[in-house]
Amino acid sequence: MATVVKGVISRTKNAPTELVDITIPDPGPNDVVVKISTCGVCHTDLAYATGGINDEYPFLLGHEAAGVVETVGDAVTHVEVGDYVVLNWRAVCGECRACKRGRPWYCFDTFNASRPMTLADGTELTPALGIGAFAEKTLVHEGQCTKVDEAADPAVACLLGCGVMAGLGAAMNTGQVGRGDSVAVIGCGGVGDAAIAGAKLAGATTIIAVDRDPNKLDWAKDLGATHTVDASATADVAEAVKELTGGFGADVVIDAVGRPETYQTAFYARDLAGVVVLVGVPTPEMRLEMPLVDFFSHGGALKSSWYGDCLPERDFPMLIDLFLQGRLPLDKFVTERIGIDGVDAAFKAMESGRVLRSVVEL
Repeated sequence: MATVVKGVISRTKNAPTELVDITIPDPGPNDVVVKISTCGVCHTDLAYATGGINDEYPFLLGHEAAGVVETVGDAVTHVEVGDYVVLNWRAVCGECRACKRGRPWYCFDTFNASRPMTLADGTELTPALGIGAFAEKTLVHEGQCTKVDEAADPAVACLLGCGVMAGLGAAMNTGQVGRGDSVAVIGCGGVGDAAIAGAKLAGATTIIAVDRDPNKLDWAKDLGATHTVDASATADVAEAVKELTGGFGADVVIDAVGRPETYQTAFYARDLAGVVVLVGVPTPEMRLEMPLVDFFSHGGALKSSWYGDCLPERDFPMLIDLFLQGRLPLDKFVTERIGIDGVDAAFKAMESGRVLRSVVEL
């Protein structure tokens, strides 16, 4: 039978969020109901609430979640009732052109639940990134559930569902940072600091954090940065990075901001034939104007990183294991733990730069 639970919705653009009753339908053949334990407050949720994604209101917010499988559809084979899972928005199809070419991290037809969640009056909800986890329970496709070691604190495990995975993957998967590499990360919020942690884990020996906020630079040092550059007090950030890398530039530069000026800085801060990774998300109106000859003369690779080019079934369990071994400090990203009624305050804290991650505990 359908279940009624509490969930956080955004009813209209820029309006305060609301905690309301939502209806979870019985799962379809390949769907599962997950009882949510924790859900990180991600900038993408704020983008949904403010109209930065689309206008398919009302949205059921939240997507960076961990929980326990409670009910499964009659054709589910991927998980079982009682499994401890991290939710993901890349449930690969195995059939699209990307999957068939052996690049499932680019899957163009990922799975979502077959049935909509609704308000009490029957209004269909659009779940954020196909998940909708600022709720006591949510309905997802079985492929959106990745089983991990239940020893991991849910407030830590959930972070792999989006932002932290995006940063770790930008360094480890997209940038392919290796032992002895030099890395610069522009923008040291949650995603940027995760890229720093990923670069350290991959064996980079010079890791340069770039930001305007001294607190964020302190966080970056705590997560593995060997050098910092205060962009508010530096006339030429690219030159500062070069000075810290023997005059050459970094092997990999990660732009975790996603603005024309930060991307241009990233481009000129890399070594010849180095790699630029864009993981910060630009807005549609942004434009970049640079001499075309510079793209030719600098060589190397310019990459965009979507969800850290991750494969949840490969990456989530491995990263949780590294955390449990004490080799990956995922717990340092959890700045505060809040109730489900604290989402709007968490959005404000995130915008002010006071937190790496607020995590809703249910």
